[in-house]
Amino acid sequence: MGRKDACTLGGVSSGRLDEGELRAWQTFLRAHHVVTDTLDEELSREQDLPLGSYEVLLHLSWAPARALRMSDLADRVLLSRSGISRLVDRLVSDGLVERHTCESDGRGVYAVLTEQGHRRLRRAAVTHLRGVREHFTDRLSPPELDELARLLRKLLPA
Repeated sequence: MGRKDACTLGGVSSGRLDEGELRAWQTFLRAHHVVTDTLDEELSREQDLPLGSYEVLLHLSWAPARALRMSDLADRVLLSRSGISRLVDRLVSDGLVERHTCESDGRGVYAVLTEQGHRRLRRAAVTHLRGVREHFTDRLSPPELDELARLLRKLLPA
């Protein structure tokens, strides 16, 4: 059944994806899965730092004063509040992150990158960036990378 033949309910298609749609969707999901799993495995093996932890350290390093509210951090790394809390707990126990209470709002908690966490991130970045190049950017030409970025931006909120 093609796109034109799909049934609609209230303007929303209830039909199946056509071959091209399904192929694009499944390829996108598979490529994301393969690349991120490979990057995670390399970071874990070479740096003893899972990709999720690396991502938290990276977002904290980009933030002003290397600190983010836990809720903002959860939004940036696409984790639930409980998921980010458990991950930050592990990073705190490793000395890579500290928790600070917000002075202006006693309920607010910040995750703060420690100096040790920043050094660890810098070491891990060598492995991560090598992996990004090997498993992603080196497989595409510069014009293909530009086109891919242009197409993926269409999927992001305005």
